[in-house]
Order: sequence, then structure tokens, then C-alpha cells
Amino acid sequence: MPTDPTIALLIIDAQYDFCAPEGTLFVPGAVEDTQRLATLIGRAKDRIQHLVVTLDTHQVLDIAHPGFWQDAQGKSPAPFTPISLADITASVWRPRFDADYATGYVRALEEQGEFQHFIWPEHCLIGTRGAALVDVLADAVREWTHHTQRNYVAVVKGEHPLAEHFGVFRAQVPVPGVAKTQLNQPLLDELSGYDEVWLAGEARSHCVATSLKQILRFAPQLAPKVVLLTDCTSDVTGLGYLADPIYEQARASGVRFAASTDLFA
Repeated sequence: MPTDPTIALLIIDAQYDFCAPEGTLFVPGAVEDTQRLATLIGRAKDRIQHLVVTLDTHQVLDIAHPGFWQDAQGKSPAPFTPISLADITASVWRPRFDADYATGYVRALEEQGEFQHFIWPEHCLIGTRGAALVDVLADAVREWTHHTQRNYVAVVKGEHPLAEHFGVFRAQVPVPGVAKTQLNQPLLDELSGYDEVWLAGEARSHCVATSLKQILRFAPQLAPKVVLLTDCTSDVTGLGYLADPIYEQARASGVRFAASTDLFA
């Protein structure tokens, strides 16, 4: 008789600052996403053999936070301000710290052609409530752990102040000599050991999409095992278009797209 598939659940950044209306970078739809995801964990607790949560975690003076940059009057940019290499060259915006590295970083981002450098509200600050799992998910993964007698795995990303870490598997521009910004091959290998990898979390437009793109790039053999839970992820308002090409590529590479409720149809 056929055996049930082994399943790993990868939850991207289901944290207070993204998933609670009071969070500093709230993603509309995230409250409902996390409620559905918690319901899924409860219903599928006997099917999920491995559970990984990622935790976006930042310093206050982070390269993508306002306090890292200043204009000619010493004022910081407002959140949601894009900063280009041309802006730096023209001294519209200047790094307060590590100027040469920061300039090269923005240049590298533009050469990649994925995301322009963008200033976000201070979010998921290390040691604060904003960096913690939102309550409904914290309760669900704790209950799953007690039921299965397996600890969930927490993967922290974004701690280095000179690196943005949208995708869980690697920083956008790895910092030379800093291991935690380099490719997390052990995590890719671990997930590859399961028959299915259910993927969910926030935000669809950024960290979920970039994590998926990194799978396609660094572990293409994993792509046909991935099931994106379409009702457990939402976009940063107005920016969903950034990720649409990634999802088109994912479909072509064998990634499946399904609502959480479809898994029990």
C-alpha cells in the first residue's frame, strides 16, 4: 500500500510587525492568513513531520531603516523611500555609516535587477515584540510540538545591519566573511529530504517570493515538492506585481499552488 507523503511546513516571517494590525509593517490580509495557517497546523498535525519558522530580525541602524541614511540637512528618509545609486552620487541621500560598503551595496542591488533599495519602517527589531511570532501561530506551533514530540525549528535572518535578507536561504547581497548572510545549504538539503514542502507566510510580494526564487536557483530539484499555500500569504500593499514573474517561473518549474483547505479535499 502507498504510504502518506512526508511533509515539511516552512512558515516565512509570521511575526507581530507583519501580522498584527498594530505592527510597524503590517501586511493587510496577514491576520486571516495566520488564522488559516494555525487551523491547518491543527488539522494536519499528524501529517506534518517537520516545521520551520523564519524570523526576520533587525538592528535599529539597519541599511534598510531610516536612521542609516541622511540628506544634506541631516534628516533621515521617510519609510517607503527608494534610494538609488544616482541618489547617492548626487548626495540626495548619504549613508551615515560604512559609506563605501553601502554605496557598493546599492550598486549590487541595481545590478541584480530584483529589488531597488528601499527604506522600510523600523521593524522586527531584535528583542522586541515585533520580532516574535504572532500569538495565533506561536500557540499553533507549540501545540504541534507537544503533539508530535518534535521541536519546531526557528531560522533567524536579517540580523546583520549591512544585509537585507528577504529570502530565508541567503541575503540579497551576502557580506564577505559573514556566514549567516551566505547560502544556507543545510536548510535546503534538509527540506529536500521531504516529499512535500508546504510554503506560507509574509509577505507574498517579498520574503515568500524571494525564498521561492532562491529554491528555484539553488535547489531546483526541490521545486516540484513545493506547495505554495495561496490563502496563507498576502502582498505588501501595491507591490504584488514585483513577485508575479517569480510565481510564473515557479509554476513552470513544477511548484504547486493550492489553498490550505484544498489539502483536505
